[in-house]
Amino acid sequence: MTGKTDNAVLKQVLELGPVLAFLAGYVYLREQTVSIGGRDYDGFIVITGLFIPLLIASNAALWKLTGKVSRIQILTLVMVVVFGGLTVWLNDERFFKMKSTIVFSIFAALLGIGLARGQSWLEFVLDGAIPMSHAGWMALTRRLTAFLVAMAVANELIWRSFSTDVYVAWDTFGQMGAMFAFFISQSGLMNRHWQDDDDKTA
Repeated sequence: MTGKTDNAVLKQVLELGPVLAFLAGYVYLREQTVSIGGRDYDGFIVITGLFIPLLIASNAALWKLTGKVSRIQILTLVMVVVFGGLTVWLNDERFFKMKSTIVFSIFAALLGIGLARGQSWLEFVLDGAIPMSHAGWMALTRRLTAFLVAMAVANELIWRSFSTDVYVAWDTFGQMGAMFAFFISQSGLMNRHWQDDDDKTA
């Protein structure tokens, strides 16, 4: 029992640690400029560069610990590597800030394609973790698609209209809080369409 508890705590550390480290590093470096190879980088660029290998390492450790990494985590890692790499290479923080807009838009587009085909790809992504009827999954997918579009728009408005400090707070806590609030708000829908094993075999 203790081993399972330790693994659960370590899993949480591996999932949340890189985000908290990014926030702490940004707070420490945000007003500093670092010269590397004769080129000046502000704190946001530096911490972005450090965040990439940290996230890769945490995902590798998570895979070794649990034997799997979720599809959402894999996509997030790819986007961080691509757009974080562009941010550092071009010394332009806009690429990293656009990352969330693109991630939300991709998920919204994919879920929309599934809906057009009469399918809930959300159920596939979550591996059927929530025992709901097909109608329930379709309804939840429609709502999540609209929510992701709103999140993409919100990310664009925030990084374009506010300071980097505001963006970092939004990126590290705001998005996570909004997603949590969304799924909590869907509890009524999930309860209405809940199916236990007896319902499925009846």
